[in-house]
Amino acid sequence: MFRDLVDDLHDYSIEPHLFLDVPFVPTGDDVVEAMLDLARVGPKDVLYDMGSGDGRILIAAAKTRGTRGIGIEIDPLRIADAMEAAGDTGVEHLVDFIEEDIFTADLSEATVVTLYLLDSINAQLRPRLLTQLRPGARIISHAFDMGDWQPDERRRLNDVNIYKWVVPAQVAGIWEWEGLDGKPYRVELQQEYQKITGRAWRADEAATLKSAKLYGGCLELEIQGSSLNSFTLNFEDGELQSVLEN
Repeated sequence: MFRDLVDDLHDYSIEPHLFLDVPFVPTGDDVVEAMLDLARVGPKDVLYDMGSGDGRILIAAAKTRGTRGIGIEIDPLRIADAMEAAGDTGVEHLVDFIEEDIFTADLSEATVVTLYLLDSINAQLRPRLLTQLRPGARIISHAFDMGDWQPDERRRLNDVNIYKWVVPAQVAGIWEWEGLDGKPYRVELQQEYQKITGRAWRADEAATLKSAKLYGGCLELEIQGSSLNSFTLNFEDGELQSVLEN
């Protein structure tokens, strides 16, 4: 049945205003819990659900994890249902539902974003997610991926994929620091989402950038010169804030 419905959804135009007219498909409770677990949602998070429907993801997060949430939904009838359900559950003080288009909503407050949309809609949302969310924010999608932005994690449940992405800091460029050995280090980095490549120097001598792993605002580097040196670079607001030599 799910596969037939997905096929039906693909018959619609990918234009946002037409997509939002497709039938509401609720996420099963087991998948909701798996999504929240994969995101490690907690009481310090602000969870945004894009196309929140009856509000079940936000209500579950508020009820079991004390998470504050915002639902973005264009259908006022769904919002009314969600608000009633939140009141019945006793979590109306933690959640709110906003009648707005998912393509115009301000997401900057979110630490976690949940999605149950189409691949094509995810791809259209992707630039907003990357620019509005802070590094380290988590994005969880039920069933649909993000095109060439590969997930950081994937979980399989009842023949359905659940995807997780961590918003990466923008680290492309040239960065310099001094190591514990007193030598200057320099890297020149290129970036495609969380994938990092580039070149490295130690004391103005070419070295090998053996590995580069970016997770949110934390970049782990291994630089091979006359010795192997490991560094953790922490970024905030596009700037290098600190360097830890491991």
